[in-house]
Amino acid sequence: MEEHKTTPPEQDIPEETVQQADGGDVQNAPEETPEGAPETSAGEAGQPEQDAAEAAQASAAAQAAAQQEEKYLRLLAEYDNFRKRSVKEKEAAWTDAKASAAAEFLPVYDNLERALKAPCSDAAFLKGVELTMKALKDVLAKLNIEEIPALGETFDPALHNAVMHIEDGEAGENTIVEVFQTGFRTGEKVIRFSMVKVAN
Repeated sequence: MEEHKTTPPEQDIPEETVQQADGGDVQNAPEETPEGAPETSAGEAGQPEQDAAEAAQASAAAQAAAQQEEKYLRLLAEYDNFRKRSVKEKEAAWTDAKASAAAEFLPVYDNLERALKAPCSDAAFLKGVELTMKALKDVLAKLNIEEIPALGETFDPALHNAVMHIEDGEAGENTIVEVFQTGFRTGEKVIRFSMVKVAN
């Protein structure tokens, strides 16, 4: 029998491998970095500039936030002052209106007071006047309107109007010995001064 020798098939060898084997230039071979040398890149070179830009942006944002907070606090303070001022003005307007209305009723009070001081033999009539006076005083009290103390008190020009002065050894200095007209006030506001006689 004849022996058949089988020839192995030829393999295609890349030209680059052949060039490497022949000592030719290797274009695709990666460059080696010397051992211990730091590797640098374009991104790392621009990192300090990027950090500086971010720091500047953060500083500008913090400054803008501080300005907005200052504006907010100023606006809040202005609103609080406006609210307090509005409340005071409202209370003052109510007090003035109440005092003005009460002043219109004071002549009625004066007439009832004179009627009670006048001699009267009709007990029923006198009782009716007393009840009317009591009803008027109750209305004034509900409005927080009160009489100004005068008889026996020390004269106070902020509350009393002295129309007469007398010398009285039994009375103290600047003591009110007689009241001609009752005064009224609501809180610190005087509606009408007490008309009085002052001793010494």
